[in-house]
Amino acid sequence: MITRDVLEFSERAGAFLREALERNVLATVLGTITERGGYGAEAPLFAYHTDGRDRLTAAALRTPPWPLLASEFDDPDLAAELVQRWIALDPLIPGVSGEPGTARAISATWAQQTGGLARCEFVEAMHVLTAVKPPPRPARGQLRGATQEDRALLIEWERAFTRETGLGNGDNAERFVDRRLAHDLQLVWEDRQPVSTLGFNPAVAGTVRIGPVYTPREHRDHGYATSATAAASQLLLDRGAERCMLFTDLTNPVSNSIYAAIGYVRCGDWEQHGFDGPSQP
Repeated sequence: MITRDVLEFSERAGAFLREALERNVLATVLGTITERGGYGAEAPLFAYHTDGRDRLTAAALRTPPWPLLASEFDDPDLAAELVQRWIALDPLIPGVSGEPGTARAISATWAQQTGGLARCEFVEAMHVLTAVKPPPRPARGQLRGATQEDRALLIEWERAFTRETGLGNGDNAERFVDRRLAHDLQLVWEDRQPVSTLGFNPAVAGTVRIGPVYTPREHRDHGYATSATAAASQLLLDRGAERCMLFTDLTNPVSNSIYAAIGYVRCGDWEQHGFDGPSQP
């Protein structure tokens, strides 16, 4: 079933998305739409699949201009059905993000149906934490909540983060920072001046997803991001979260090792595939 009705999708798929860590990204995006009215200039599109007993088994959504987010569409036939129905309503899909099996199945069937070229843009690891280990080498400074006085700097850092990670060109930096500031979802590590920052999402079924985490080049190699993430994770647990999760670039061994040192355990993988070429069958 494909729909533009967010209430219908939330009623049918909301609980399904909240019950598993690997669906947390979809659940937090859905929460942003339903609770805070957040999406781009175009209305989002949603899909869900049920089995013979009307039990939901897979879900997907897209908030243009972002890629399709999908979960449990790793079966080739199911992925093919999704893509066929989806591109009839939304032919300009720029890509897909999800667990490797789902991302690869959708990517392959999109290329087959459209004649376009699909490529893997990045691979990430999902990590979860339930208890914080003190950083082996604590950084100087302390964590604090971000304020409107930080806005200009945080927007600059947001743009730098998206350029460095290849996750965009920074066009949405102001919107993202303003949304986090409005809902107290951004923190700053300060050592006489702001030196690092991280954002986080509202809790979903006891899980808070942290990200982005960014330290500008001139402040790196001092342990700021490690200490900031450890302190933020403890703060979120103290506020009632059952666990924290975050994503790391699998090609960056440094980020994977520093998060492991403070208690994060790898619990799964994630891929984003980009689409080029024809968008119509």
